Amino acid sequence: MPPVRVHVLAQRPSGDYGELHGLYEPREGRPPARITVWMRTVQRRQVVAFRSFLRTLVHEFLHHLDYERYKLAETFHTEGFYKRESSLANALFAQVDAAKQP
Repeated sequence: MPPVRVHVLAQRPSGDYGELHGLYEPREGRPPARITVWMRTVQRRQVVAFRSFLRTLVHEFLHHLDYERYKLAETFHTEGFYKRESSLANALFAQVDAAKQP
């Protein structure tokens, strides 16, 4: 798979759609693709919880996987997409929790 560039920015953008947690931009003729995630909430400007941040990153990475590995023309938020997101995020959380054990 081609690489993806990850940008971590400060405060989430917001609008009529609510708060944007993450954004995947396919490469569409300009490599590499880009994932953008934000570290702070809009209202309270609080740092996003680690698990929420990681789940957002996983979510956007799955869009990259859909486009680049599976060659889908579009990547939709289907039940299967969310099941894959949950499975991958839970596996990562288990690794993090195991690393915390003495």
